[in-house]
Amino acid sequence: MILLQVNQLAKYYGADLILSNIKLELQTRDRVALVGRNGAGKSTLLKIIAGHLSHDGGEIIKPKGVSIGYLAQNTGLESNLSIWDEMLTVFDSLRGMESSLRQLETAMSDPAAMENTSSYDRILKEYDQLQVKFKEQGGYQYEADIRSILHGLNFHNSSLMISSLSGGQKTRLALGKLLLTKPDILILDEPTNHLDIDTLTWLEQYLQGYDGAILIVSHDRYFLDKVVTQVYEVSRKQIQKFIGNYSSYLDQKAANYERDLKLYEKQQQEVADLQDFIQRNLARASTTKRAQSRRKKLEKMDLMDRPLGDEKSATFSFEIEKQTGNDVLAVDSLAVGYSGQKVSEMITFRAYRGESIALVGPNGIGKSTLLKTIIKKLPALAGTIQYGANLAIGYYDQEQAELTSNKRVLNELWDEWPLKSEKEIRTVLGNFLFSGDDVLKIVSTLSGGEKARLALAKLMLEKANVLILDEPTNHLDLDSKEVLENALVDYPGTILFVSHDRYFINRIATKVLELSAKGSSEYLGDYDYYLEKKLEEEELKALEAASLNKKQTQAVVQERSTYHQDKESKKLERQRKRKLEEIEMRIEELEALTQEYEEKLCEPEVFQDHEKVLEINLLNEKAKTELEQLMEEWAELAD
Repeated sequence: MILLQVNQLAKYYGADLILSNIKLELQTRDRVALVGRNGAGKSTLLKIIAGHLSHDGGEIIKPKGVSIGYLAQNTGLESNLSIWDEMLTVFDSLRGMESSLRQLETAMSDPAAMENTSSYDRILKEYDQLQVKFKEQGGYQYEADIRSILHGLNFHNSSLMISSLSGGQKTRLALGKLLLTKPDILILDEPTNHLDIDTLTWLEQYLQGYDGAILIVSHDRYFLDKVVTQVYEVSRKQIQKFIGNYSSYLDQKAANYERDLKLYEKQQQEVADLQDFIQRNLARASTTKRAQSRRKKLEKMDLMDRPLGDEKSATFSFEIEKQTGNDVLAVDSLAVGYSGQKVSEMITFRAYRGESIALVGPNGIGKSTLLKTIIKKLPALAGTIQYGANLAIGYYDQEQAELTSNKRVLNELWDEWPLKSEKEIRTVLGNFLFSGDDVLKIVSTLSGGEKARLALAKLMLEKANVLILDEPTNHLDLDSKEVLENALVDYPGTILFVSHDRYFINRIATKVLELSAKGSSEYLGDYDYYLEKKLEEEELKALEAASLNKKQTQAVVQERSTYHQDKESKKLERQRKRKLEEIEMRIEELEALTQEYEEKLCEPEVFQDHEKVLEINLLNEKAKTELEQLMEEWAELAD
């Protein structure tokens, strides 16, 4: 089913054309990525589709009743409620139905109401209709849905007040609330911001199974490859569709360019040959007719435009002025945190020249805190950090906290490197896509992507031999990420970085350092290797636990002093197993019985008979009570 169509849409900001002739279609269960450079108009298009922004041409066709859910970039949830209470507001209509059902149940149990047959039948009919509607709309599972979403997004204490959460947590919570609404079309603008790797993995799996259509803008290539099956590229105000995930889109785009370039060059050669023949033969009587024929052919040709390659990319590389020794960092039993409160401790690792170390772990575990401790912005709470010889450390802050000045972009660099000429500074800024009047912008007014590029420009000029990078790919579009990846792959120094971008980690890392509250673990390899080793460790732990349990059982048996003790123990074990089997059989019977009661209540001959309804409801409640007691007893015996 077609859920939405965008036909020949156009958008202007003032006199500037932003989008032109945009065509896009969404069908049920489509998984669509919208890609393009920062500033290409992706977020603008999402806002127009979501109805948050007007358009200046074309049309958007959406069938009546199709719902759209939209999450803008960094949209934080503001509320005076607790997390749980705020999530419950999504289901206000269901909770209203639930309240009405309770009221009707009370009315049905009123002896006075039973005496008035017509009134009672009306109440019974209303109750039945409402109960069916309540069940169909998920009335019996909405609390489980809330718990599942909150757990997946790493909210384990739902009683916390939203006003006490950080900005990143509020953004995650806004995503969770939107997912609970389950719209027909889910529009997400950079949903992977503020998510750690575990949460990203959960979100990928959730979106893969989502029943509606999904339209996503994301700069996380790993995420896009896992989730989407179509890609729309916005470039030069136009849009083009590709079938497949992001990697497939890149391959198709490259193949299309090569094909179009060959066709263009072939036509250009044909044109040149025709023009040469005409020039040489038009004036000669014996060949003039042939030359005129060639000229007519040339005039009728539909000349191709040279295919446009990629738009201009940032170009830079990181160089060093002097090399470090082989030993760069030696961290032993380090504890890090704020205001004397430890976030993580017993951190031990070594960094050697030329290594590229990815620091991973859940949000809040202290990754950024560790980096700030290493560069001495925060004091170590315990342990030691030894620095190697000739270190020149360059630091990239994920929040670009130092780029809040009222200087112009040009002066932000020139004031720190005053011996360079204006031409040299402008050349550096041009390599980071600051051209013309862009260099006269005030730094504090720059977008997130522009600040990121400016921070990278400053980092490049430092020529540091050790790079400490905190989320360097945040705010960068996919093309700029690739340029940064290539620059870091060729970098001759040592890198320690934090990133949640798994594709980026795979390209850059030679070692992964996993941080936990009680220590750190090293894995020699990239992110995929780290995942493989983690899986092996979990399987090994399971085998060791099974082996240990077996040994413990044998030890207990050997330690029993008498035959009678052994016999009594076996007797008790047999009784326990027999009891478990009996309980399991009874649980199955009761589950079947409650299912039978539920089905009977939906039968017309039953729900029209109020006495039968009351009787079955009483039996059903009795069965459910017994079932709950048996489940608790089973859990105790199983332990």
